Amino acid sequence: MNTELRTVSGMRPTGPLHLGHYFGVLKNYVELQHKMRSFFFVADWHALTTDFNRTELLQRHVLDMVKDWIGAGLDPEKCVIFRQSDLKEHAELSLLFSMFTPVSWAERNPTYKEQQQQITTKDLSCTGFLCYPILMAADILMYRPTGVPVGQDQLPHMELTREIGRRFNFLYGDYFPEPEAILTPAAKCPGLDGRKMSKSYDNGIFLDDTFQNVEDKVKRMFTYPPRIKKSDPGCPEKCNLFPYHQLLATPEEQKEIHEGCLNASFGCVACKKIFLRYLKEFLEPLQERRASVTDQDAMEILAEGQKQAREFAQGTMEDVRRLMRLN
Repeated sequence: MNTELRTVSGMRPTGPLHLGHYFGVLKNYVELQHKMRSFFFVADWHALTTDFNRTELLQRHVLDMVKDWIGAGLDPEKCVIFRQSDLKEHAELSLLFSMFTPVSWAERNPTYKEQQQQITTKDLSCTGFLCYPILMAADILMYRPTGVPVGQDQLPHMELTREIGRRFNFLYGDYFPEPEAILTPAAKCPGLDGRKMSKSYDNGIFLDDTFQNVEDKVKRMFTYPPRIKKSDPGCPEKCNLFPYHQLLATPEEQKEIHEGCLNASFGCVACKKIFLRYLKEFLEPLQERRASVTDQDAMEILAEGQKQAREFAQGTMEDVRRLMRLN
């Protein structure tokens, strides 16, 4: 039995990545690539589940995502980076899984119900949207990982993946592992207006923003609205900016900012200046690495990743076909 430690994860290329993506997902990818064999894919098929009629910028977003990943610290020498649609094995395994996955399993997915209620500007009535958790299970189980980096909200998807793997094993023979969820540490990254940072809300600080854009955004960023004057005491726990100090500032400076905010010796303008200083130190090396990657470089990274991922995926599919008596 192969006891190699492996992980796999993907992100949908629906637009530029922001700080929330980095601290919520990418930072974990970068750490995992040094600990186990890692497969990271640009999930362009998954992007179609909600944007099937908006594909004109899809390939641009694919290349930009690779650049963002390299800028964030992913190293193609230490992990496999590929595009989901380049591996038709993913579609085949998803199709085979769909043959024995009950419809009720897909329908009970909480994200399916929530997004149908909340997203009214897109057509979510398609079978692709209903069945995307089955494709996700195929994406994951294809590489027979020991663990998968996810946020708390993705735990239902992980359990469905494990259930599909268990059902396959029961029907055709023990083959797929039951991967554990590698919980991504909670990283609160509120948007400029206090809501969740999102491209849809146009309230994000993006990894490819110029520093002039970043300065302009931070200047108009909401902090703690009840604090009108500098002499008014603040509340770091309810401030939209303080979570970023917790991510970027030193523990000593966090303590100083916290106390200064509470006793009103520290104003929001000074607080933003500290944030900008740390943000510049964080973004400059990331953007330098990103700028060094051309479109051609990104395509070559995806092509090499495709070869490595396909080699593994073909082995999985040979085993699956044999166990299902399809060969």
